[in-house]
Amino acid sequence: MPSFDHEYRLAAEGFSAIAGIDEAGRGAWAGPVTAAAVILPLSVACAEFLAVVNDSKQLSASRRDKCRMLIEQTALAIGEGSATCAEIDQLGIVPATRLAMQRAVLSLSIQPDALVIDAVRLPALSIRQDVFFFADSISLSVAAASIIAKTSRDRYMKDLDAEIPGYGFGKHKGYGTRLHQSALAEHGVSRIHRRSYAPIKTMIGLSQSTQRSQSGMNDT
Repeated sequence: MPSFDHEYRLAAEGFSAIAGIDEAGRGAWAGPVTAAAVILPLSVACAEFLAVVNDSKQLSASRRDKCRMLIEQTALAIGEGSATCAEIDQLGIVPATRLAMQRAVLSLSIQPDALVIDAVRLPALSIRQDVFFFADSISLSVAAASIIAKTSRDRYMKDLDAEIPGYGFGKHKGYGTRLHQSALAEHGVSRIHRRSYAPIKTMIGLSQSTQRSQSGMNDT
């Protein structure tokens, strides 16, 4: 389970406001990539209170919601940020993920002096950064951030069900499931799909090719 071991090492170096950062939605075909930054009190009591908190991918939706409530009760500061599908298409997913993370950090009510980040470095921020893979399974602050990011993005995608019906966004959250593929085949590409992603780009190309072919047949 995640712990404060890494945060304690940073605290021993003199850092006092340590934010864990993670994202959700990086691999989805539709919707934003969402990031969260969380600063927790580095105490034994907090670690015990959040003992059920783990990497969001290891928890069910109901467990994530319960953990979010605990995090919100405990955290010193929570910041969130997103990058839209248009920004993802324009910048690429890694730069867009960095942008979402930077926005999350800048939205914190307490500005951190150190960051613990899962996999992605933020060169635009001149703050001490410890970046490593699987940080959401190692650092309790990053695990908390993963839950905040995941639950916020899931809620957003559920809201899209009413706004853009027929795609099942509330169920698959924009990921490339069979349900999503079937909806794309039936309804085509929507305004919140990532057009730079290979499956969507291929579908757009096929659609345009079919339209050109039909246009040519009509001309004759």
